[in-house]
Parts: sequence; structure tokens; C-alpha cells
Amino acid sequence: MVDLISQYQDIKSEVDAAMQEVVASAQFIKGPRVAAFETNLANYLGAKHVIGCANGTDALQVALMALDLQAGDEVIVPSFTYVATAEVIALLGLKPIMIDVELDSFNVNGDLVAAAITEKTKAIVPVHLFGQSTDMQPIMDLAKGLKIPVIEDNAQAIGAVYNGHQKAGTIGDIGCTSFFPSKNLGCYGDGGAIFTNSEELDAKIRMIANHGQSRRYYHDSIGVNSRLDALQAVVLDIKLKRLDQYNAARQKAAAYYDAAFKNIATLQIPFQAKHSTHVFHQYTLRVKNGRRDALQTFLKERGIPTGIYYPVPLYRQKAYQHYFDQNQGLPNTEVLCQEVLSLPMHSELDKELLDYIAGSVVDFFKA
Repeated sequence: MVDLISQYQDIKSEVDAAMQEVVASAQFIKGPRVAAFETNLANYLGAKHVIGCANGTDALQVALMALDLQAGDEVIVPSFTYVATAEVIALLGLKPIMIDVELDSFNVNGDLVAAAITEKTKAIVPVHLFGQSTDMQPIMDLAKGLKIPVIEDNAQAIGAVYNGHQKAGTIGDIGCTSFFPSKNLGCYGDGGAIFTNSEELDAKIRMIANHGQSRRYYHDSIGVNSRLDALQAVVLDIKLKRLDQYNAARQKAAAYYDAAFKNIATLQIPFQAKHSTHVFHQYTLRVKNGRRDALQTFLKERGIPTGIYYPVPLYRQKAYQHYFDQNQGLPNTEVLCQEVLSLPMHSELDKELLDYIAGSVVDFFKA
């Protein structure tokens, strides 16, 4: 699904030298290299503040902790997302309110969010799924009018541009991302980051992520230990310079897939919204007429990996069933869980690979 080895070979000399410098300096936690990456990422995103942390899940948890929510408060999240989005809400004693998504974009919209708001709603967490931004303006207009903070889950869409000028993750009160190795901007282990334009939230988030201390051994709040280490920071800094190049390569591969599949009625190629660029963290098809699993098996037999993101709605997961009336369902989410299939997507896909993958999909529908 992702070729990190070939990507590393292209930047090997830079990465090896930078990591050796970190080892020689013995400054592994925080320090100047982490600070430099935070500054460079903030400049890239157009955000005032970036705070590195241990992983994307921690980023979401620390962001929620910074809002001083109380047990039982409701937080609106899409039902079609990775479990981490709801997991951190539940861990903090909050209640995830899972809402449906659009069939075309896979993201939530303002009308769906508005319908879910109650007097207990204390935060909204839209997810920019698979590489393009949710339409944020209607959500932000709604949230600002009701004074409800918005946390963007931007783990899959770093570098995507909303309405021609804003980077995804910088539109809400707080943005969060993951640097898991397979991400568009991925490190060589775990890592994450939190973005904000608020001086107050920046100070609060930094304190929470560092054991609740603003100076050593003086703990002003309950915090956690969530830090981006210097070895990961130097890798990310090197890759950040190439992020637009990496995203452009993904877009080129997606366009190739699109052209190959455009006349297959059973396939719906990824929708690209007018309000956002798409950086294709995943290239996700909808395979209709109940043929998704058969296509996956066919491709596996040809040595082609695929992914189903996600096979079960959040509210059907055993750990989350008590948050949702199991006699009901969210129709779009139910459909997507039965139809989505993601093909290999990364910056190293060449024409030979694309020909083989796309040709195999076409062969399946010719049979």
C-alpha cells in the first residue's frame, strides 16, 4: 500500500546525516531540532503555533483536554472514521455523538452537524478523511454562533488547501495530525502535532503535553507525557520540504486511476470537492452491486494489496455500542462500510505499477 523503502532511498543521505547529528548531540527530547521543525511546519501551514507530540491520538486527546470539558459533555464526531477520533472522547469521560457522512466526500457537512447539536454539545471534531478537507465554513459559522470549539482531525489531509487559501487543520480552534509512517508526511516511528492560532491554547496545550507543567517540577494542571523526539523531528523536517512534491505525485497517480476507471459503471472514483484540493492519503473507490469483496480477493491473488477503511461503523464496534441506539443506523455510513476499497497510493507509484494495478481492476470487471 505504501513504499517507504524507495522514498527513503531518495533522501537517505540527508536523513542519515541528520539522525547522526542528533545522536552525536545527545539531545533526543525536545531541543532545537524539535523547535525548528515546529516553526517550519507552522510556516508551511500558515498557523501561528505548532506543538509536536508523541502521536496523532495524543494530539486529539491533548486538544480536548485543553478545552476543560466536563464528564458527560457531548462531542460530535463522524461515524465513518478511524477509532482514535472517538476513542479519546470516551477516554476523557465525554460522550461521542456519532453522525452520518456524505456519500460522495465521506465527510460530514454543516447540516448534519447542526442536527446533532444539543445543549450538552461542547465540541465538534470534523475529520478530513482520505485527503480532502471537510467543507469547514458552514461548520465554523455554526460553531462560532453557538460558541462551540472546533477541533480538526487532520491526520489524513496535511497539505490540502481549503477554499484556495487555508491549509486544512488551521481553520478550527485547534488542528491535529499524525505522523504515522504511512501518512503523506510520515516519520520513522510515531509522532503527531497540534496546531492553533490562539496564544492561550498554545500555552495550555504545551503545558498539558508536558505533564501539566509550564516550568519544571511545577504542575499547574493534570497533564500527560506526549513529546515528539528529535530523531523524528529531523526526518519530518527533511520530508516537509518535499511534502508538496509528494502530494503532487499522489495526485498524478490518482488521475491515472481515475482515467482508467471512468467508464466502469460499478465503480465510483473518489469525489473531489470544489472547496478543497485532494492530497490522496487514500485512493478509495466505492464498489457497487456487492462486488467489493470479490474484487479485493481477485487483486490479492495478483499480489496487489488493498485496504477497507472502514469495515464496521464506529457505533457497531463492541466498545462503542452503548453510545448509540443499535436499533437505528446511519444509512450513508452503512453503505460505505460495505462498498469502500482503497488501492495502493503513495508518492513512489510509477507507470509500470499503475498499469498493473489499474489493469487488474479493469480485468476483473471485464470477466
